[in-house]
Amino acid sequence: MLEEKKKKSGDMLSKLGNWIIVATVLGAVVGLVMGEPAHMFAPIGDLFMQLIKMVIIPMVFFSLVSGAAALGKSSSAGKIGLVTFIYYGLTTVVSVVLGIVFAEVFKPGVGINMHALSSAAVDVGNLAEKAAMPGFWDTIIGFIPANPFRALVDGNILQIITFALFVGFALAMMSKEKKEFMLKIFDYFTEIFIKIMLAIMYIAPIGVFCLMADATGTFGYDVLVKIVYLIVLYVIVLAIVTYVMVGGTVAAFSKCTTYKNFFKSMWKVQIFAFSTASSMATLPLNMRTTIDELHVSRETTSFALPLGATINMNGNAAYYAMAACFLAQMYGIDLSLSQYIAIVVTASLGAVGQAGVPGPTLLVVAVLAAANIPMDALPILFGVDRIFDMLRTAVNITGDAACATIVDQFRKEG
Repeated sequence: MLEEKKKKSGDMLSKLGNWIIVATVLGAVVGLVMGEPAHMFAPIGDLFMQLIKMVIIPMVFFSLVSGAAALGKSSSAGKIGLVTFIYYGLTTVVSVVLGIVFAEVFKPGVGINMHALSSAAVDVGNLAEKAAMPGFWDTIIGFIPANPFRALVDGNILQIITFALFVGFALAMMSKEKKEFMLKIFDYFTEIFIKIMLAIMYIAPIGVFCLMADATGTFGYDVLVKIVYLIVLYVIVLAIVTYVMVGGTVAAFSKCTTYKNFFKSMWKVQIFAFSTASSMATLPLNMRTTIDELHVSRETTSFALPLGATINMNGNAAYYAMAACFLAQMYGIDLSLSQYIAIVVTASLGAVGQAGVPGPTLLVVAVLAAANIPMDALPILFGVDRIFDMLRTAVNITGDAACATIVDQFRKEG
């Protein structure tokens, strides 16, 4: 039932996508024409962002618990499960690191004057204090919540993730009856917050219009140029992830298909994923292509692809990292080692928390919170989320199919 709800939420967001694009363009035009007076739209945009922040913490917690419990349960699948999780985990971390490297080398966020927002100066000051305090081991120890409920109240994302993983894996070790009972409860709570988020997303075009009008009116044309620069860099990173990392693993470890045949077979699936911006909506076509054209067994396909559509988000992971670095650069913040660690950990684990969360850009809030990066400029990215979403979805489903071809080879050899 929960999977059906996730699919419906994806369909609804797909329909809203066109309106959000229109709202983004109109908001940008209005902001550029009005200039500073466009700040009058800020309260409505702030209200929209506050509604999103209200939901993100409980949604991440409940969906992470459910996802971790599913991982623990699926590990009984033996070798197939082990190889699948290792592949998804390693490629996700590599994607995050690539995103950080490109963002820090080419610095798409440098050169924007963010002091136009009075609140930004306060956040930068607070951030400077926080960034100077924790060292490496302080950050590692900081992952463990002394009081999990305090972490939930304070919105400490890293500690919430740690606690949710412990709860999820503990659920996986319970007896079948107790586990199924508890999982239903967590799934119901996840569904509740999905419905709240869907209700919020119905006003997304209005919120995005106001956010973009305020952002472009305040920051001007330079911001739009930087966003285009970020998109170009993101496309380059995704190309490396897809054709070098993912394609390279297929060429090196898969014997059921070749590098050339893999991408020849996947192009129509990629186009469908790009147009719908939904991994779940693409799943049936991806499974059929993987079985019929990539010659992967139905058993492996039925295990790896549905799981991948939920937790394998290479495109998302790279985006979270690049977005965090981009916003930090806009504020003139030099990220510390502890902040980089927070970005890597949160962006990587965010793939599991992504299950059932409408609008992946919303989880950038979690990454920014974990790294203590101001969120005032986040609406700039949210306004063009549809473009990023279409790109990363095509990459995500490609990684799912690649994993299936590799896992199937290990299954045959085992």
